[in-house]
This record gives sequence, C-alpha cells and structure tokens, in this order.
Amino acid sequence: MPNVNKSNASPLLVIIAFAFIYIVWGSTYFFIKIALEGFPPFILGAIRFIIAGFLMMAWCIIRGEEVFIKKNIKAAVISGILMLFVGNGVVVWVEQYMPSAMVAIVLSAAPIWFVLLDKENWLLNFKSKSVIAGLIIGFIGVILLFSEHVHTMFSTRGNSIQLICMFLLIMGSISWAGGSLYSKKNLLTGSAAVNTSWQILAGGFAFIPGVFFRGEINEFHWENISTNAWLSLIYLILMGSIAGFTAYVWLLKVRPATQVSTHAYVNPVVAVLLGVFFANEKITFMQIIGLVVILGSVMLINLAKYNQERKAVRTDVSRV
Repeated sequence: MPNVNKSNASPLLVIIAFAFIYIVWGSTYFFIKIALEGFPPFILGAIRFIIAGFLMMAWCIIRGEEVFIKKNIKAAVISGILMLFVGNGVVVWVEQYMPSAMVAIVLSAAPIWFVLLDKENWLLNFKSKSVIAGLIIGFIGVILLFSEHVHTMFSTRGNSIQLICMFLLIMGSISWAGGSLYSKKNLLTGSAAVNTSWQILAGGFAFIPGVFFRGEINEFHWENISTNAWLSLIYLILMGSIAGFTAYVWLLKVRPATQVSTHAYVNPVVAVLLGVFFANEKITFMQIIGLVVILGSVMLINLAKYNQERKAVRTDVSRV
C-alpha cells in the first residue's frame, strides 16, 4: 500500500483494503484450523510470520525504502508482539480445542476493547449514550457466550478447557486492540510496508521461545504434513499476513480506528459459514444469539463514533 495520508487516500485502495480485512481475515480462522492438522501452534505462528515478514522486508529493500528507522522499529516491535504474538497467537493455540467459528464469534467483541482502551477519547466516547449502551449490550453478549460453557462445565462435570480458551480469547482480543491503538498513535511516519514488515517479524520471532519451551521441535516431522496443511500455511502467509495485515496497518493510518474495526462485523460471519459448511462445525442457538447481540453493540458504538467524526469535520470546515 502506498504511503499516503488520510486526506488523499485513494477510494479504490480503501475499498480493496477493506475487502481484504473483511473477507480474507474472516477466512483465516478456517485455514488456521486446517494448518493445525500438520503444524503445532507455535511452529505454525513462527513459520507463518517470519516468512511473511522477510518476504515483505525484501520487497521494501528492493524498492529502495528506508527500513532502519530506530523509532519506528521500536514501535513496530511492541505493536507486532501485542497483535500477532499475543492476539493472533491465542487464536492459533485456542483453535486446537475450539471450533474456528466459535473463536471468531468471541473475537467479534474486539471493538468494545478499542473504546475502553482509547484513553485519549474517553471523555468524548462516554458522553455518548449510544456508546455506553453499546458497551453494556456488548458485555451482555460476551456473558451469554460464557454462560453456556459455564453451565455445560458444571452440568456435565466436563473439563474447563473451553472456558479457559474463551478467557484467553478475551485477553488476546484486548491485546490486539491495544496493539492496534499503539500502532496508530506511534507509527505516524515512514512506509506502511516497512512498519508492517517489522511488526510481522517481531510477532514471528516471539513464537520461537514457545517452540522450544513446549518441546514442539522434538515432535515435529516435516514428512507428516498434509498437502492441505501446506496450502493453508501458504494462504495464511500470502493472504492473511502479507496482504491482509498490510491492508489493516495502512487503513489504520488513513481511516479512523473505529471504522477499521468494523471488520469485526464480517469476520465472524465468514468464519461461521466456512466452519459450518466446510468443516462440519456445530454452532448452538445461544452462540448465534451472543453473536447477534455483540454485533448489535458494535453497530451502536461505531454509529455513535461515526456521528462524532462527522460533527468534528463540520466544525473544522466551519472554521476555515
């Protein structure tokens, strides 16, 4: 993506970028599930992001872009670890135990954490009744999702692994929101492609200690990896990491963070459709209700913030 500011961003490029984070990212949950049939979670994360990061960095060097800007590297490493190692790493680990569609449903609450972590805009956001209502409704949706697993755990005396996974997904979602906001506020200069390359590389290398700590390298055999797992890894590298994440970081520079976070509307729907029709995953009625409630809350939050942004634009224009 070209390095442009908000005022002169190409509408066509904005549409293409949103298409990537809407559709491609929604499909990554499904492809992560398939890739995990051949790759352990930490090895999958390390290979995916390190290869994607080096490919992107090589492209930036070929184009003659400046890649060693100390201030940008530091900010990129911090945001990359928060988003890709913690945020996406939790997704990869959890998908060993939960359907990909359910993972996407839980993560649909991400825009809630954007509002709560965006301290600079607290005064503005919490003046809005729609934002407050959206937050309350969103938490109700999250509680609905948790309640089903709590009830199942106690009624059947089953293990608590899925409940733990849901809690980890919430923590990962918060980390992703925090990393996104940090990226938006600190990566204000330099090439979006270069900054993205450092973020992806930082996330990839952060997986390596886990590979050895969990002993994955001792049980991993290249010859046992299926063709589907290899193809899924390639898709995750090229489409999910390089194309999708580049589009996401670029959109954070040229569009409001709350507008970019609207991918949370579409991602779970795409993930649910792929999981149900192609992976035979089962989604309960309560999970569907929880998703609808959460997406309704996200709509209220983003509608309120959209109105705030329009009002701010009209105020700026009137001052000219």
